[in-house]
Amino acid sequence: MRLGTLSLLVRPRTALVAIALVGVALLAGAAALTVGSLPVPFGAVPGAVLGIADDATVVRAVQGVRLPRVLSALGAGAALGISGAVFQSLSRNALGSPDVIGFTTGAATGALVQIVLFGAQPTQVALGTVVGGAVAAGLVLLLARRGGGMAGRQMILVGIGIGAIASAINGLLLVRGTIDASSQANLWLSGSLDARQWGHALPVLLGVAVVLPVVLLLSRRATLMELGDDVAEQLGVRTERTRLALVICAVALAALATAAVGPIAFVALAAPQLVRRLMRADAPPVVGGAAMGAVLLVIADLATQLLPVTFAVPVGRMTGVIGGLYLLWLLLPGRGSAEGRGWR
Repeated sequence: MRLGTLSLLVRPRTALVAIALVGVALLAGAAALTVGSLPVPFGAVPGAVLGIADDATVVRAVQGVRLPRVLSALGAGAALGISGAVFQSLSRNALGSPDVIGFTTGAATGALVQIVLFGAQPTQVALGTVVGGAVAAGLVLLLARRGGGMAGRQMILVGIGIGAIASAINGLLLVRGTIDASSQANLWLSGSLDARQWGHALPVLLGVAVVLPVVLLLSRRATLMELGDDVAEQLGVRTERTRLALVICAVALAALATAAVGPIAFVALAAPQLVRRLMRADAPPVVGGAAMGAVLLVIADLATQLLPVTFAVPVGRMTGVIGGLYLLWLLLPGRGSAEGRGWR
């Protein structure tokens, strides 16, 4: 498709998979709006969302409680899916997701500093996650540089080390805090969508809306960089500038998602991998990763609400269990190499 000097390449399979995933995410979100102590018929969901339903109680329950929760899940899942796609492309490794290489843990450290030491409000906690994620990313990029470039395996190993240090600091902060602050921090660390408000949902949704077009513009360069920095530079890609821009975008999205719902495990790892298998495309699955991440997080949250238990299960624990099983499956012999082009 051409428009003047601009051209757009559309792959039918990629577009159809992305559209289908967006539809599944919206349907899962609508289903989540019906679940709760006040049953809401599925057919009444559109009217409740628009505020034109006959029952005012249903409108208040949907708009004031359930809709912010669902939008937080959609936004955070999309942000993690994009972030995972970017980091896996840059590292050329299936394990190159922000939760594995320490960025999410670093963002959690910034949040815990605000919660435990300063008793901060959600806005300050969100700012702390962004700062913590940026510091962790800066340390990983600085230490992973080797010979003027950056190897994907080196980035992952350094990130795991930084994540381990950040995790130890998080444990010390929990011991240092008061009982109330430590309890609040421990609940936040589990990753939860309970009591989400519009202040949680709107920043991450806005972040996705702003950052997604930037990542899409850089995705072609990222595809060329997967061939190696030398090859990409010969094709006219400024690798260092492109890598820095992509890392900033990915870290910002991971931090915003962490600020909105807490540390969520394995969504950023699994979403791009699943989409690559469905789309069979070479380019980083940016839009598809966002849609798959939203699907995974919304369905995981819906599953926690439907479990036949008498206590609330944090969605972060649910994604951790599912993601751990997926990681074991990914590492089984015969699933392909996790390094280079074989990891797709």
